[in-house]
Amino acid sequence: MLMMMMMMKRKGSKESLTLVALLVASASCILPPTKEDLNQISIQGEKYLDRQIENAINGVKEMKSVMQKSSEEHKRFLDDLEKTEQKKEEAMRTAQEMEAKLEKEEEVCNETMKALWEECKPCLKNTCVKYYSRTCSSGSGLVGRQLEEVLNRTSPFSIWINGEKIDILEQEGQRQNREFKNLEEKYTEMADGVDNIFTDSMKVADYVHYSPPVIYLPNFLSPYARRGRSIRSLFHDPFHGFQNLFSPMMGMSRNFFSSMGSMMDMDSDTVPNEDGNVNEDVIITKPYGNGRMTCREIRRNSAGCFKFRDECQKCKEIQHIDCSGKKPLEGPLKEELEEALALAERFTQQYNSLLKRFEEQMLNTSSILDLFNSQFGWVSSLANNTSDGIFSVQAVMCKDSEKKVDGEEEPGETKVSVKLFDSPSMNFTVPGEIPWNDPKFSEVVAQEALDRYKETSVVVK
Repeated sequence: MLMMMMMMKRKGSKESLTLVALLVASASCILPPTKEDLNQISIQGEKYLDRQIENAINGVKEMKSVMQKSSEEHKRFLDDLEKTEQKKEEAMRTAQEMEAKLEKEEEVCNETMKALWEECKPCLKNTCVKYYSRTCSSGSGLVGRQLEEVLNRTSPFSIWINGEKIDILEQEGQRQNREFKNLEEKYTEMADGVDNIFTDSMKVADYVHYSPPVIYLPNFLSPYARRGRSIRSLFHDPFHGFQNLFSPMMGMSRNFFSSMGSMMDMDSDTVPNEDGNVNEDVIITKPYGNGRMTCREIRRNSAGCFKFRDECQKCKEIQHIDCSGKKPLEGPLKEELEEALALAERFTQQYNSLLKRFEEQMLNTSSILDLFNSQFGWVSSLANNTSDGIFSVQAVMCKDSEKKVDGEEEPGETKVSVKLFDSPSMNFTVPGEIPWNDPKFSEVVAQEALDRYKETSVVVK
């Protein structure tokens, strides 16, 4: 710069020297920007923001594509779920019909059966409570009372025909229906949220594509400001992101699936408990039943105590009772019932697998949507913008240079005050290395203002 001044001085150009002096003063922030300078910085910042708006609109389009792909997966999920549900219901109907036929044959030898049953029930209850008390720290009284209620409304044959599984499968079916309804509500909420972001963003896009290079959003979008919904209004306030719609459900599913596995004679010591651990006390029932159960599962479903039926003589006699020359529990009805129950159990677990797989897909999809929303979702809020312009630099104030330890001068930070869209004025600083008359200055200021606007326009975490 000094060399240039000396050359111009030799040429005797006073005008050039004055101009250079002004440039040096501007670069050093000795002279503050004029009103026209602020206007030019604002115009350059708006051009930069135009590109950011276009980029965000394209990002929202990608976000919509992700949701459309998810919709296709959702349709396949519903088709598979419906087919599995139909098969499960058919198997359950068959099992219930076989159980009803067995109970009808039971009536033939009612007196003999009744006497055996009245002696079987207390033995079964006492045996279960005894084994439960040896392993489990508390709840034996509750288990005893619950089992007594179950036995009083249960057919004697039920303890030998996996009758407890019918109850378990029915309870699991009700639980599955509740979870499916909850999942559908969450999915609809997510789809509506994406649709709202997309719709509002396309309103902005329509205006951008038919507007002059410098965008103003005054009265054109004001009808949308009255009718449109912000992203916050779609969800419970505050909105914590799409992924949080599904995260709590995954924890619930883990507990439900582990519960189901334990009820269906899976290895309970390999199934996580409510805290995600696998060290819950286990009651071994194999000498008198088939497998093992956790303390928690017996508390939840005392019909699991049926597994101890072999330890009670009167219960064992029910299995071989002769009703007018017939032994119902040794005939084809029992086999047909158990086959139907095995099918119902298989389809119940298949239904659970479908629910779990779709929940995992939705957790992944919602995570992707959150990333898109955090980067681009802000553009949808412009549909509600009612301000006269999109970007205005209101003031630029330079601080004096400061001397470093080595004696060199370090440019002071530049304070700026700007207004973006319909947000309140923002005040922040720009590094002194970027003078206000540098073209980069307007981009740095516009980007900082946009980053701050994003934080307030859409809450994503």
